[in-house]
Amino acid sequence: MDRVAIVGVGQTKHEKRKRGETFDTMVYEVTYKALEDAGITIREIDNVVTVSNDFWDGRTISSMAIQDACGSYNKNISTVEGDGTFGILYGALRILSENFGTTLVVSHMKGSESHMNLITNAMFDPIYERNLGLDAITSSALQARAYMDKYGITEEQCAKVSVKNHKNAKNNPYAHLAMDLTVDEVMKSRMLAEPIKLLDCSPISDGAAAVILASEKKAAMITDKPVWIKGIAHCADAYHLGDRDLAECAALAETSKKAYEMASINDPVREIDVAEVYDAFSYQELMWYELLGFCGRGEGGRLIDERVTERNGLLPVNPSGGCLSAHPVMVAGMVRVIEAALQVRGDAVARQIPGAKTALAHGINGPCGQSHCIMILECN
Repeated sequence: MDRVAIVGVGQTKHEKRKRGETFDTMVYEVTYKALEDAGITIREIDNVVTVSNDFWDGRTISSMAIQDACGSYNKNISTVEGDGTFGILYGALRILSENFGTTLVVSHMKGSESHMNLITNAMFDPIYERNLGLDAITSSALQARAYMDKYGITEEQCAKVSVKNHKNAKNNPYAHLAMDLTVDEVMKSRMLAEPIKLLDCSPISDGAAAVILASEKKAAMITDKPVWIKGIAHCADAYHLGDRDLAECAALAETSKKAYEMASINDPVREIDVAEVYDAFSYQELMWYELLGFCGRGEGGRLIDERVTERNGLLPVNPSGGCLSAHPVMVAGMVRVIEAALQVRGDAVARQIPGAKTALAHGINGPCGQSHCIMILECN
């Protein structure tokens, strides 16, 4: 099977509110940046994949607003209404179909023009669950409590994730929230839905991102530093929360197993140099550690206590600051891929992990991590 490489990346600065920018201006910016990074023109792009969501954009066929901005005129174009990692997955599959040599994948979000509680309430079943008032925060609070109670994870351990990632973001010029925090400050921040507090929660951000993918043949013609997708996998769990054990996540366990098998990873802690994990809430990073095989079940708190995932730890996680420091929904997973690609290229500047050769990028869709997508990236 042919290999797929990431040959160009681009992202905006992620901010609370981009008042003077529209969807198309943001997408134009990242498209230009990705093309410049790859050293090619839009004429060398064979097809385009856009990632957007009608609810978040406040219009039907949301991708229509940005098709000109990403240079899709006279090209085959597809749309993905999910996290950016799934857009990259689809773009890679189009290359593997052997019908295209290059794919541009773009994603955008203006959370400042949206109502998160109303929009995420609408992802639940309209008859049985929506009237309960569930949204992204309250449903995740149910998961956090189930996970913490089952495995004895403490709120202080979750707070340490927030402290770590907001501090890491100080090295990231694209981050929305970069700051020094203490565990006490996180613990004393406003309660949103027990046990999730304000500083356990990612911000709602505006931003956009773009990735250019190429076949092995095309990549050799474009760059001398291709980032190869060595492993890629996805899996979805049941839709209804009541049909899942919220303290577990079979979908992520299956996704990581498949991705590791494809990439020939046997010991992720030893063989992965850096990980960019989708941490919409602080407890999720601890939970995802376990299901990504970084530690045993219930040991995520120990990992953060022992500073294993710090920048100078055995396995740095989210040196960019993660979603806790910038969370443009739909875009955030693609940013995880971009950050992982920059790490293995050696181009992550102040947030660079020395000697990083193999990186993991992770994205999610749906309430409480209903579906997951993982990529293992290498540069050689």
